Amino acid sequence: MKRYFIEVSYHGQAYSGFQIQDNAVTVQAELEKALSVLAKQQISLTGSSRTDAGVHAMQNYFHFDIDYTFTNRQLYNINALLPLDIVLISMFEMPRHCHCRFDAVGRLYSYHLHQRKDPFLADRSYYYPYALNLELMQLAASSILGVHNFINYSKRNTQVKTFMCTISESVWKHEDYRLSYTVRGNRFLRGMVRGLVGTMLKVGTGRVSIDDFISSLSAQECELVDFAVPGKGLTLERVEFPASYFESSLRL
Repeated sequence: MKRYFIEVSYHGQAYSGFQIQDNAVTVQAELEKALSVLAKQQISLTGSSRTDAGVHAMQNYFHFDIDYTFTNRQLYNINALLPLDIVLISMFEMPRHCHCRFDAVGRLYSYHLHQRKDPFLADRSYYYPYALNLELMQLAASSILGVHNFINYSKRNTQVKTFMCTISESVWKHEDYRLSYTVRGNRFLRGMVRGLVGTMLKVGTGRVSIDDFISSLSAQECELVDFAVPGKGLTLERVEFPASYFESSLRL
């Protein structure tokens, strides 16, 4: 039995998220179908970072176990079976103890907005034509650096043992009529990045004070958190592993 890691990229607009669901088209279902057709046996993927409906990924990792040997030539065949909005970038044969979710040490997300109507950004950025105080939004972004309890920024009924996350990068960037928020952490909770973005936009428009935003990180319950920003603006940019993690692997 071999363990393979796959590195993939996808445009999430057409999918109800990554995870397989009944009566829904998902990224996991498309990947498993293509891999299973080629290997002529059922394959079940484990993901490093689950993405919600409409969310994109420049890089995401998954692993699976199989009694089968893939070759470099088959990467082309797998991609030929996949829809045009999903691509398998690379495949690694890894030691059996490796785990793409538990071994990952960081994730980098970005959220994109545009403040002028632009049809070329409509499917991967949030059109938000309102005046924003970027200085206050930067203060809000910097306030989450370090270790915090993000329970208020997690969707309800999330099955996790802890809501503590360590944030090492959190910054807004502005260029012409486009804005982007970049955040890096060791882990993220369900809906967390969209909750942070939505609430920071309320800070930027003056509907929430910077003091109330900072207080939301320590409050037992907080109703000011806003998860309503659309998934299409969110991209999982990178999943990070320890240095030299893939050095001993066989890359196809």
